[in-house]
Amino acid sequence: MPDTAHILAIDLGTSGPKVALVGADGCVRACETAPTNLHLLPDGGAEQDPADWWQAVGRASRRLLARDGIDAAAVAGVCCTGQWSGTVPVDRDGRPLGRAIIWMDSRGAPHVKRLTAGPLRLFGYGIDKLYTWIRLTGGIPGHSGKDPIAHILYLKAEAPALYAAAHKFLEPKDYLNFCLTGRLAASFDSIILHWLTDNRRIDAIRYHPDLMALSGIDEAKLPALKRAIDILGPLTPPAAAHLGLPPGLPVVMGAPDLHTAAIGSGAVKDFETHLYIGTSSWLTCHVPFKKTDLRHNMASLPAAIPGRYLLANEQENAGACLNFLREELLGAAVAADDWDTLERLAAGTPAGSHGVIFTPWLYGERTPVEDGSIRGGFHNLSLTAGRGALVRAVMEGVALNTRWLKGYVQKFIGRPLEAIRMVGGGARSDLWCQIMADVLECTIHQIENPVEVNARGAGILAAVALGAGTFDTIAAGLTIRRSYAPNPVHGDRYAAMFRAFKDFYRAHRKICARLNRGRA
Repeated sequence: MPDTAHILAIDLGTSGPKVALVGADGCVRACETAPTNLHLLPDGGAEQDPADWWQAVGRASRRLLARDGIDAAAVAGVCCTGQWSGTVPVDRDGRPLGRAIIWMDSRGAPHVKRLTAGPLRLFGYGIDKLYTWIRLTGGIPGHSGKDPIAHILYLKAEAPALYAAAHKFLEPKDYLNFCLTGRLAASFDSIILHWLTDNRRIDAIRYHPDLMALSGIDEAKLPALKRAIDILGPLTPPAAAHLGLPPGLPVVMGAPDLHTAAIGSGAVKDFETHLYIGTSSWLTCHVPFKKTDLRHNMASLPAAIPGRYLLANEQENAGACLNFLREELLGAAVAADDWDTLERLAAGTPAGSHGVIFTPWLYGERTPVEDGSIRGGFHNLSLTAGRGALVRAVMEGVALNTRWLKGYVQKFIGRPLEAIRMVGGGARSDLWCQIMADVLECTIHQIENPVEVNARGAGILAAVALGAGTFDTIAAGLTIRRSYAPNPVHGDRYAAMFRAFKDFYRAHRKICARLNRGRA
């Protein structure tokens, strides 16, 4: 790959795809986005139309390549990343058999709970099954029902005709790869949350017959497996025309967003940590060991970087909480995508938000507790709490939730987190970065162009696959825009809020379980 060449990187987010041109040095030259619709169903369903994804990718790519100064002939390859833990059922021709079930969908919860039950239980799991899953995979299907294995079990039980008609079940990223190449495959990292693979040989992941038999899922309905840096195939002529590119370009397998965010943040060495604040959030790092924390729903799983593990966790709602506040509560007071106004409102409110505490569990939670029925809200509201207090409370609430997770991440890796790279849409906010530093009590490094972190990670992944450098050398050239040190003045206040935050969970979890029985 020449130094002047670029990768067309596709990042399929929940709100829609980003399409970017990424250089061999990891620099994002240009980026375009296109929105897609999310369908939330009253029974815990969350779906999107795969055809909408592909059309949006095409629109964004053609707009990008139509910009002045952009030369499509300088594109050396294509690589996808995007939302993880989704399920797209396709027929023999790769056509979707309906809408995709995405990472937020919990309808498979009762089916996965039955699958993982047993006469002797630990944390709700049959001990014999627990041992088998952890020994082979490093983890176990979550009881929230939001893993692909739960999606497939739900379809098998509730939509048997669709299950029978499905030729393959694909992750969202792997569905886009089919659109690009006409080939059906999954990467070692994207398949993990199916919990059907033997992950003990990290560079030779395979489906395990014992897990297939235990699940009752037909292995023939699952795709072939490849490494994230493997070339899946050439870009087909129809796909090339759709994107505005020449046909035949190599398409690199790519990896899910959790994995590419780590690469795109520059945190590629073991224990270098990044915090992603997008629709959801996570606090992760690469580690040199396979390990499981069942109680707090975390595990180190195969990374996109060959031979490495990545700590996997996820908090269900982060930036989605600000979107909810803006769209549903503030209304006409804040226009769509007017993040500057939100920032000004929050900045005009002192630390602590006049005592208001926000709990961000608007769609349940995954880590450090797996609780599909818990719900969030504003607490300790008074008549003196204005809009600014609400906005700042949301930012602080997401930070407090991250602090909750941080404690268990530190225990998992066996060392304190002294500096964290912050990326994602939330990292655009200087105020939110400072709040994170204050609440987490550690330095926050704000990465340049944090919104394009996943696309940048996919571009770096493809650049390495095409021989343009190594992960370490490319990551070393990425720019830190600004660093934020904790403000000690706020330490006691946030410590007290954190204690109250955890108390709210303990006080409300049983109430929410009763209120949301059958809805989680």
